[in-house]
Amino acid sequence: MSKIAFIGLGNMGGGMAANLVKAGHDVHAFDLSAEALARAADNGCTTYTSVREAVQGAEAVVSMLPNGAIVDSVYAADVIGQAPSSALLLDCSTIDVATARKVEDAAQAAGYEMVDAPVSGGIAAANGGTLTFMVGGSDAAFAKAEPILAAMGKAVIHAGASGAGQAAKICNNMILGATMIATCEAFALAEKLGLDLQTFYDISSKASGQSWSMTSYCPVPGVGPASPADNGYQGGFAAALMLKDLKLAMEAAASAGADVPMGQRAEELYAAFAEAGNGGMDFSGIIKTFQ
Repeated sequence: MSKIAFIGLGNMGGGMAANLVKAGHDVHAFDLSAEALARAADNGCTTYTSVREAVQGAEAVVSMLPNGAIVDSVYAADVIGQAPSSALLLDCSTIDVATARKVEDAAQAAGYEMVDAPVSGGIAAANGGTLTFMVGGSDAAFAKAEPILAAMGKAVIHAGASGAGQAAKICNNMILGATMIATCEAFALAEKLGLDLQTFYDISSKASGQSWSMTSYCPVPGVGPASPADNGYQGGFAAALMLKDLKLAMEAAASAGADVPMGQRAEELYAAFAEAGNGGMDFSGIIKTFQ
């Protein structure tokens, strides 16, 4: 059993912290939300009203925070120099590569080992302990992080050096955003051409049009495995979060001089979808744009 501080108990972090408890860890949790803290306590976490209190004596610190500015601020002010220097630091937030590297450099300068370990899988996977972790950091830090992350996921993959986890996450979600839009366009067109949508699914799911967006997360209600489409496009992965990831991808592409026209168009379409008041809807709800 390890003493693990967990910072950020939102839709993703709450389930992740609960799975660390189930794995036998002593989880010391912090969030700004009293409601989130109450849920964490119900799940077996010890809760605190400040980050500094939560990280005292921790053997590892896991964070799941909204953006890079908050990650930078929390680590600079309340983790580095407050948690024992022997503590392993694991940031599971999805943030820009530059900030991930900046925070990891600061941690290493202060004597800590740290990894960036963003996730793929959404709320259901966070609750079910079936996330995929893409991890950036040294071989030694990854070896220490792997058993902690494995308690929260089905796959833990070392992507490379500091920041590589964030790079992998951004590239992965750019594929996801673009393929979901293409899948939605195809189903909308199939319907307008008079095809039965279940029949189209049966064909395309076994043909070259198959993708995760179709066969694991179909945007059409009643077609394929259960997905947010069967629940009014609620739950899952919010369109506003997809837009956040696509914006990170566009920033990364600009800094790297990469040409990403499909990713750019996906970002534009999700921006319009969110600005129309659909940011809280699951990202597969963008099919409504084409129907």
